[in-house]
Amino acid sequence: MPLDNIRNIVLVLSGKGGVGKSSITTQIALTLSLQGYSVGVLDIDLTGPSIPRFFGIEDSKVRQAPGGWIPVPVHDAQYLPSHNTTAPAPSSNGSSFSAESETLALGALSCMSLGFILSNRSDAVIWRGPKKTAMVRQFLTDVLWPADLDYLLIDTPPGTSDEHISLLETLLKTCIPQQLAGAVVVTTPQAISISDVKKELNFCRKVGLRVLGVLENMAGFVCPNCSECTNVFSKGGGEVMAREFEVPFLGSVPIDPAFVMLVEEGIRPVYPKGTVIEGNDVGVVRGEDGEGYANGGGDTAGLLVDKYRSCSLFPLFDGMVTRLVSDI
Repeated sequence: MPLDNIRNIVLVLSGKGGVGKSSITTQIALTLSLQGYSVGVLDIDLTGPSIPRFFGIEDSKVRQAPGGWIPVPVHDAQYLPSHNTTAPAPSSNGSSFSAESETLALGALSCMSLGFILSNRSDAVIWRGPKKTAMVRQFLTDVLWPADLDYLLIDTPPGTSDEHISLLETLLKTCIPQQLAGAVVVTTPQAISISDVKKELNFCRKVGLRVLGVLENMAGFVCPNCSECTNVFSKGGGEVMAREFEVPFLGSVPIDPAFVMLVEEGIRPVYPKGTVIEGNDVGVVRGEDGEGYANGGGDTAGLLVDKYRSCSLFPLFDGMVTRLVSDI
């Protein structure tokens, strides 16, 4: 089976749509790769596949091989030179990232999504439950992931319906228990989101899926013109929910317009001097001349994963992913 060579499978779940599951999946994948792990991303959101857009590989197509599909590569395993490291200093929350190392070993990253198979990206996927179920099973059995893949992240649609049931049934039948590491549950701080995501936690309990942690997304807004990070949607609801269900709380992630620009246009994030996110000073982003950039656009050269090191969210995810890997 193609899943036999995968060491750890992690699901990204939420009972509510629009909380940023694909964004979280993307950043966890990039961070794992920056920590030296080989990573695969499987997008089973069949009606709204967005993983190709997040990784900037929308125009790519999967290739057929004897036995199944070859996923689309994002980047190969390689070394990143330290002089390209423009990320802020690491946080003190268990992060393994060091900007002072001479080189950074990068793990290979590849993706699979229905978006690579559709003839037209704007086509609507109008499928009944049985066809969705069959497609999810085919994704799990016919994708030829690279040998000895460290982590397979599965980006799921909202809810607890056909895709989720088919996914877990197939995984529980084909995987050994140690492979299915568990699920990261994503929420936003608002009460209406919390109430829906509680259903997802109950779903995990009923099917016996371990919850690796709750991650609170959109907990704040990083202003691109000043050093303020404002809690637009309040903050702390995800942590309260995690305590109620007695599962780990991974942390809060703000909205960062610079990350949006990175995904949409490939622009390396830059921040005004004095910008502080969760205790990390991200406002000094240095160029080749050693001078800090003021507010303005960054360059577009380099790999997505390299430019992500300049993002204010990277130190947050580096610490969270380090804890996840330790827990797994």
